[in-house]
Amino acid sequence: MPAPDAGRIAVYTGSFDPITLGHLDVIGRASRIFDQIVVGVGINPDKQPLFDQDERVRLVEAAVAHLPNVAVKRFAGLSVAFVREQQAQVVLRGVRSLTDIEAEFTMSLANRMLDPGIETVFLMADAQYSHISSSLLKQITPLADDDALAKFVPPPVVSALRHKLAT
Repeated sequence: MPAPDAGRIAVYTGSFDPITLGHLDVIGRASRIFDQIVVGVGINPDKQPLFDQDERVRLVEAAVAHLPNVAVKRFAGLSVAFVREQQAQVVLRGVRSLTDIEAEFTMSLANRMLDPGIETVFLMADAQYSHISSSLLKQITPLADDDALAKFVPPPVVSALRHKLAT
């Protein structure tokens, strides 16, 4: 298979703390559109992560193992710089709600100012995943059984959440 050109590589950055079925839905759908997806697991200085960066990378790798054109990498710093390091021109963003769209619009404009050669592509999360968030997971994990949690996160994340939030 020839090497994909920069326009056919999309980079999906986030903290993925933890990866959810909503994230996985966006990654899976994007993997059918682009030749290659690079999932960049980053650090958000405004958030206190539940999982450290290495744990998040391992969980994302386990969740996307069935997708041959998806790679997972850690990064620090600006997303646009990471996109350029991947020799890509597309930032992939998943959106769940109008609130997400507003925040992502602002970030997209800032990214365009930082690097006008990088485009942002938005994919709406499937409706069944549009309510899933890290804060929701932290609230329900102590109360939900494993089958219930599996409706929100990939199987490897269920046990990781159990271990991390053991009371």
